[in-house]
Amino acid sequence: MGATAAPLLQLDGVSRHFGGLKVLQEVNLEVPKGGVFGLIGPNGAGKTTVFNLTTGLLPTTGGSIRFEGRDLAGLKPHQITRAGIARTFQNIRIFKEMSLLENVMVGMHAKLRYGALGLLAGTGLFRGEEKRARDRARELLSWVRLDHKADDVADNLSYGDQRKLELARALATDPKLLLLDEPVAGMNSTEKTELMHEIRNIAGRGYTIFMIEHDMRFVMGLCEHIAVLNFGRIIARGNPDQIRNDPQVIEAYLGREEDEATNEGVAP
Repeated sequence: MGATAAPLLQLDGVSRHFGGLKVLQEVNLEVPKGGVFGLIGPNGAGKTTVFNLTTGLLPTTGGSIRFEGRDLAGLKPHQITRAGIARTFQNIRIFKEMSLLENVMVGMHAKLRYGALGLLAGTGLFRGEEKRARDRARELLSWVRLDHKADDVADNLSYGDQRKLELARALATDPKLLLLDEPVAGMNSTEKTELMHEIRNIAGRGYTIFMIEHDMRFVMGLCEHIAVLNFGRIIARGNPDQIRNDPQVIEAYLGREEDEATNEGVAP
């Protein structure tokens, strides 16, 4: 039998404490290369903290985070982005006064080669890079079906389309791993269905996606692998059927109203 492929992202014994509050406690997690991986859990479980540690917004209290075998400790957020990790946020962060095309081009800044001098001088390199960036930005907007609005001001977009724009801008960094923090928060059912289709298409293009989401139907319909975090600890790992029927997972979600957990598809 062949050797098991190394994980793209690996958390080994990761902890994060805020004073006496232990938000994460010795979390072990492996995100395989390819497909969509989901991290779920009740509110306050520590899911967004996992993303904040992975992207360098917070340091770990203990343990290590490795990406493609490289320890991320001490790297700044922009260095982690350059290494190949991009993310979206729970709260939409776009430049509302700029066009959609300009928003996506901002995401390419770290990849452009002309620098400030080329920009000021209007060199051939600048012009070539600028055209390449515009063409790529339009292509990424087409992936989320927003290319027909490329020149519109972002503030005029619906809430769902603003989330899609943020996704396109994250893709503009050319990531190897894309972190999506509650991508369908605030969306209606039609918008959720559209985004599920688009995320599938993005994964089909070879991107690895690591997603946090509260909408259980969305997670179960999209993720091949799922881990469950509760009170800062991983309590379950598996495919959607295994997670759906795991007694610890059911118990964790039944800590809320029983009918809410049933409606979200966790309870059998």
